Amino acid sequence: MTLKIHIDDGAAPYEQVRAQISEQVRSGALPVGYRLPTVRGLAESLGLAANTVAKAYRALEADGVIETRGRNGTFVAAAGPASAREAASAAQAYAERVRRLGLTEDAALAAARDALRAAYDQ
Repeated sequence: MTLKIHIDDGAAPYEQVRAQISEQVRSGALPVGYRLPTVRGLAESLGLAANTVAKAYRALEADGVIETRGRNGTFVAAAGPASAREAASAAQAYAERVRRLGLTEDAALAAARDALRAAYDQ
């Protein structure tokens, strides 16, 4: 992830961070699941106050671009049409693979349900 803050730019530094991360997510440069630097780590590397980066992260989270997973960190969220396309592609690859393995549709669905339950802690 590469960000550049231009102090003489008219935009506030937090807005520059927000806009650049959002654009990198939209373009695919930051893929779904990518772990973002900590607030302090990014603030240090950009020469900004931690509160400035925290404000950008809060705005990105409110927009559904990123998600915070407690102590595990902050990650690019799966949201919007790009995530739907990626999920459809993954589902198609899964369907082709289980068919080659000779699983029945019921067995494949059961395996997918089990994996989803485990992933979502249900």
